[in-house]
Amino acid sequence: MDVRQLRQFLAVVDHGSVHRAAEQLFVAQPSVTQTIRRLESDLGTKLFIRQGRGLVLSPSGEALVGPAREVVRALDVARETVAAVDGLRGGRLRIASMPSQVVSPLTGLVASFVERYPGVQVAVGAAPRPDDVREALRRGFAEVGVVATGGPTESLADLDRLPLETQSFLLVARDDVNLPADHGDLELSDLRSLPLVAGQPGTGMRRVADAIVAATDCRIVVEIEHREGLLPLVLSGVGAAVVADSWRPLADAVGLQVRRLVVEDQLDVALVWQRYRLSPAAAAFVEVAAAR
Repeated sequence: MDVRQLRQFLAVVDHGSVHRAAEQLFVAQPSVTQTIRRLESDLGTKLFIRQGRGLVLSPSGEALVGPAREVVRALDVARETVAAVDGLRGGRLRIASMPSQVVSPLTGLVASFVERYPGVQVAVGAAPRPDDVREALRRGFAEVGVVATGGPTESLADLDRLPLETQSFLLVARDDVNLPADHGDLELSDLRSLPLVAGQPGTGMRRVADAIVAATDCRIVVEIEHREGLLPLVLSGVGAAVVADSWRPLADAVGLQVRRLVVEDQLDVALVWQRYRLSPAAAAFVEVAAAR
């Protein structure tokens, strides 16, 4: 058993078939098939069971996933650590972030990091919910993640955590939407017959939108997973939207009404990572975040 076999095994696990794994690895499909067969022969057990056109893990395969990820990750960190002996002048940092938190605080953190380590390439992947961030870390798609949570986070309890900021919730609407004229904070009782554009269930913004619907005669007219579409929909007159406080500069810039909502719900934003040794680039990013 070697690390190449483990990488190909994990590619099949993550992509669900030998064909898709081969495409991602830029190798021929028969090569991946042969690698898996040799690995199964070495271990004396089947790792996958065919189900329809795809593959699912056998109990033995399930048992191998965790150790395989640890071995592959440890080798990658070892290689990057040696490369950084003379300073962090290259490499790649992979970050998984919830979309609203890309605006703030991630943009400022990345700017500070790139100014200090201009040779490191930063890749930011989208993860709509906290559990998606955790899965990206578990699978090795990212080394650090930015999460925003507003309730129990038992699924994140196995991660190291650096608190970054607390965000409240805002209502954004066009100027022609009739809101109380004092320009102060909005109670839920201030909202009347508003059509709402809402994000997908399982997010803080959706929890607040659902609370508005439950307490008033407002209703959700559009549910959208693509958060980059929220402000364009509001600008087009489809409805108002609940967003995190990180959206305020963007909403102000396009001329929307921006009012803070008086709700108990808030978002605790944090940087998270797995409890393993970080690569030099990821460790440096955590240091930059801790110093802000």
